[in-house]
Amino acid sequence: MKVTFAKSDVPSQGAYAVAVLEGRKLSAAATQAEKASRGAVARALNASRFKGNKDEQLVILAPQGLEVSRLVLVGFGNPAKLTALDCEAIGGRLVAALNQAGDREGTIAVEAPAGAALGEAEIAARIAAGARLRSYRFDKYRTKEKPEQKPSLKKLTITLADPNAAKKLFDPLDKVVDSVVVTRDLVSEPANVIYPETLAREAGELAGLGVKVEVLGEKEMKRLGMGALLGVGQGSERESQLVTMQWNGAGSAKSKPICFVGKGVTFDTGGISIKPAAGMEDMKWDMGGSAVVIGVMRALAARKAKVNAVGVIGLVENMPSGTAQRPGDIVTSMSGQTIEVLNTDAEGRLVLADALWYAQEKFGPGAIVDLATLTGAIMVALGTEHAGLFANDDTLADQLAASGKAVGELVWRMPLAPAYDRLIDSPAADMKNIGGRYGGSITAAQFLQRFIQKGIPWAHLDIAGVTWSDKDRPTIPKGATAFGVRLLENLVAQHYEDK
Repeated sequence: MKVTFAKSDVPSQGAYAVAVLEGRKLSAAATQAEKASRGAVARALNASRFKGNKDEQLVILAPQGLEVSRLVLVGFGNPAKLTALDCEAIGGRLVAALNQAGDREGTIAVEAPAGAALGEAEIAARIAAGARLRSYRFDKYRTKEKPEQKPSLKKLTITLADPNAAKKLFDPLDKVVDSVVVTRDLVSEPANVIYPETLAREAGELAGLGVKVEVLGEKEMKRLGMGALLGVGQGSERESQLVTMQWNGAGSAKSKPICFVGKGVTFDTGGISIKPAAGMEDMKWDMGGSAVVIGVMRALAARKAKVNAVGVIGLVENMPSGTAQRPGDIVTSMSGQTIEVLNTDAEGRLVLADALWYAQEKFGPGAIVDLATLTGAIMVALGTEHAGLFANDDTLADQLAASGKAVGELVWRMPLAPAYDRLIDSPAADMKNIGGRYGGSITAAQFLQRFIQKGIPWAHLDIAGVTWSDKDRPTIPKGATAFGVRLLENLVAQHYEDK
């Protein structure tokens, strides 16, 4: 779907959307449509429960006096309380409605009502971003769909007094949306298509945007002593990989980078501690953290962010076989710390242990954030609305929470404490990879914290509950969400980028 901006004008074809404010107060475009349609708007409002709230729409088919296929009254709510996220949701809901109706073209008239919290150009840009986010669809393997089953909307035009101002605001948003799309695609791909080597190749595509990409294979990782990461992948025929992505956009090359580290288990059977068969197909997206890191690095490079940033992703396939890691094995991590592996399905933390250590040793980051679909326990605690946030630094935790709220990717801070840390002490090694039945997401985070070097601000995002959506949301169709791309891009923009 193509999004364009144009001067305010009533279209002569397709669907036409106009704003109605809280209390059924018509915008200028809605008032104009009311006059042209000889009272059709007033009649429709009187016959409905539509109040103009920001989550409402009302459709008038083939209104008399207008050449459009349908007139869509879009609730904008209270303009003084209208937020950027509200505008994105408006754009997303409109795209969903027009696709459902079968429209090929649509136009929405944007204006900033008196007292509006946002300017007209920002409202338009955010509607465009929301429309693009909702129009995403992973359909490359569908070969027998009927035309009526496919999205119909090919073009959405957003009209306003100054389309150039809206386009200027939309351009950086559009680049971030492109990266969200890339991330959703990677997470959606099946495991026979995306595995360590192919995902490393996808990361390599960032070189075209000026990102320096390096890939380590198993030989290099063995020389570095990455026994924790390599132990996870030793049961698979697919070779494990470690990928680094560097974007140097800050004014000083010596500026310490912010580092993002992602878990990339391209398929997780659980290994010898094998998972139940039901639902195992979902484990294709156990590489969600690594896909988000690729997406973030792509977004920063695409908009030429003035920051030094590094992405590190550990890529493995966790399979049971005659060479697979066994419960009870003891491995030595790159840090030199030893780990007793009591459950081979607690594998993501083993991958991250070596990836985190390598990131710190090689790049000396000023701050580090890791992302992983790490535990089912976080879903028990927080459901599918929030990611779990663990941090050793209050400032970084607060920055992440604020950035998540700004883009609608919510996080909830969880505790870290010595009492939890003692639960992963092992009588046979420096630590064990599980801590017992209770507090599973916390003990997993405590495990990761043991691989964070002193003085480095660190945060861990457990995104197991938010990487995939089982329902349509205003700007997120059912499927891969790319949760974390916008959050971390906003974090950089607000707190780590040269001004």
